[in-house]
Amino acid sequence: MSKSFRDLIVWQKSRDLTIVIYKITNNFPQSELYGLTSQMRRAAISISSNIAESYNRFHNKEKKQFLAVAFGSGSELESQLEIAKILFSKIDYEEAGDLLEEVMKILNSFLNK
Repeated sequence: MSKSFRDLIVWQKSRDLTIVIYKITNNFPQSELYGLTSQMRRAAISISSNIAESYNRFHNKEKKQFLAVAFGSGSELESQLEIAKILFSKIDYEEAGDLLEEVMKILNSFLNK
């Protein structure tokens, strides 16, 4: 059993995803600072934060609720990535897409248990 949420692979991957999202959004125009940049960063942070919060909940219903919020934030980020790919097509989104896909698969399996 893991001693901390930091030991969870899904949290580690969501942390890495957040870092990648920050790097990607650093390349967005300044005019997007309060738009897509802010939205994508908040969605990414929400994923790892809710995974961490779920870890320290005692009741399965509470754990699932936080994991469901993390999954919802992942869906939000997925949509935002698709928009960003169209608006800022010269940026490489592959690493972010791959990490997000992995995180979503793991969260989906947790939610279906």
